[in-house]
Amino acid sequence: MLTIAVDAMGGDNAPLETVRGAALASLEARHLQIVLVGDQRRIEPILEETRHDAERLSVLHAGSFVTMDDKPAEALTQKPDCSVLVAARLVAEGGADALVSAGNTGAGVLAAARTWKRVPGVRRAALAAVYPTEQRHGDKQDPFSLLLDVGATLDADADDLVAFALMGAAYASRVSKNARPKVALLSNGSEAGKGPASVVEAHKLLTSHTGLNFIGNVEGIDIPRGTADVIVCSGFVGNVVLKMLEGVSETVMSLARYAYKEKMVWRLGLMMLSGGFQRIKEVTDWEQYGGAPFLGFDRLYIKAHGRSKQRAIANAIKVAGKAAAHGVVEEIAKGMREFEASRQGGGAKAG
Repeated sequence: MLTIAVDAMGGDNAPLETVRGAALASLEARHLQIVLVGDQRRIEPILEETRHDAERLSVLHAGSFVTMDDKPAEALTQKPDCSVLVAARLVAEGGADALVSAGNTGAGVLAAARTWKRVPGVRRAALAAVYPTEQRHGDKQDPFSLLLDVGATLDADADDLVAFALMGAAYASRVSKNARPKVALLSNGSEAGKGPASVVEAHKLLTSHTGLNFIGNVEGIDIPRGTADVIVCSGFVGNVVLKMLEGVSETVMSLARYAYKEKMVWRLGLMMLSGGFQRIKEVTDWEQYGGAPFLGFDRLYIKAHGRSKQRAIANAIKVAGKAAAHGVVEEIAKGMREFEASRQGGGAKAG
C-alpha cells in the first residue's frame, strides 16, 4: 500500500480544507495511506468532526509551518521543523511515497531540493502545470495538456528543455495513460530554426536522440487548442503563459456575470449559452485536476493550487498515488538513460 504525506498547514485554506480533503481521500482512495503533517493540536479537532477512515489516516506533528508570504530559503532555515520540510524528509526516508502540498510553492520546491536526489542526468527540476484544451488527450480523454516548466527553472538551456520533454512525456504516459504523447517546444514559429538558441538546439536533440513523439515547435495559439499533449519551455516563459491562461478563464466568467446583470437581452442570450458556459467552467476548473507535478527528483511532489479546498486536496492525493503507483520516476530515469546513451553513441534513438 502506498503512503502519501500531506502538508496539512500549506495553502490559503489550511488546515481546515486540507484536513477535510485528506479525510475525503481516506474514504475514496482505499488503496492509500495518508499522513497529515502539521500542528497536531489544530489537526485533531478537525478530524474529530470530519468523517474519515482512521485506519487510512494518521497525523505526524510538525511544530511550525511556512506561510504563503514567507521567503522560502529564510523560512526553511529559520523553521527546520516546518510541516513541508518534515513531510519532505518523511518521503526521503521512505516513510511515504509522495508529497502533496498547497502551500508556498518556493518552499515546497526548496524542501524537495534539500532532501531528495535528482534523477541521474537531470540537472534541473521542472514544475509542471495542467491547462485546459479544446482537444482531448490519452485513453482517459483528458481535456487538458501539460506545460513545463512554469517557474522552477527560469532560464533553461537546451539540455534542460530536453530533460523537461522526457519528464513531461513520462508523466503524461503514466498518469494520463497516453502511450505516445505528442511533445512540442514552445517558440515564436513552427519552423525548426525559430526561437532562441536553446530552443533551436533542443529541437535538434529531441529529433536526433530521443524516441519521443516530438512534433516540433508550436506557437502560443496552439496551447489552448491542445495541439500537443506536452509543451516544453523555460520557467520564465511558462510562468507568464500559465498566469495568462488563468486570467483569461477568470475574465471570461467575470464578463459573463457582468453581462447577465446589465441587460435583459444579454441575460436571455446567456441563458441560451448556459450549457457552453458550464462546459467552460468544468474544463477550466483546476480543482478537478488536483495538482501538478514537480519533476526531476527521485521522489514525487504534487503541488496543489494555493486556494485548494477539500475536493482539490483529495484529487491531488489521488494524483500523487497514481503517479507513484505507475512508476513516473522510473519512467523518467529510463528516458534519461536512453537519451544519454543515444547522445554518446551519436545515433538516433528509435521511436
